[in-house]
Amino acid sequence: MRKAMAVLAFLALTACSKPQPPQGRWEGGYDSNGTLVAARVEIGADGLVKLSAPDLTNAQSAKPEQLEQMRDRLAADLATAWDTVAPRPFDFDGTTFRKPGGVAPQMVWDKDTNQMTLELYIGANPALPVTLRPVDSFHDNPWPSG
Repeated sequence: MRKAMAVLAFLALTACSKPQPPQGRWEGGYDSNGTLVAARVEIGADGLVKLSAPDLTNAQSAKPEQLEQMRDRLAADLATAWDTVAPRPFDFDGTTFRKPGGVAPQMVWDKDTNQMTLELYIGANPALPVTLRPVDSFHDNPWPSG
């Protein structure tokens, strides 16, 4: 009887426990409608999140070679500044990351694919979804090849 009560108590406690964020690294790039973003996310064992997403806007009239230079610059800025990014806490409900006490989604994690979507807010615009893919280590170029 005591064993059954202990198991029930354990199950009750774990059912109410806060979901742990996934550990790992994600990166990706966004290039559409004159907006470019290079992004990295790293979640440590402590649940703290390192996140950086430098962006450029108003590049609609840029020529292809200029866009390539802009992408290269964003990738270099991301890599250069990564060591200075401070990890910070986020509230996590098992799928969505929010700033502590916040309402607006900051990231959404798909457990089945291990894909992270960064919800980037630029100015007063609606959130811009930037799809990030899981990586073992970060690359010089965060945009997927192909």
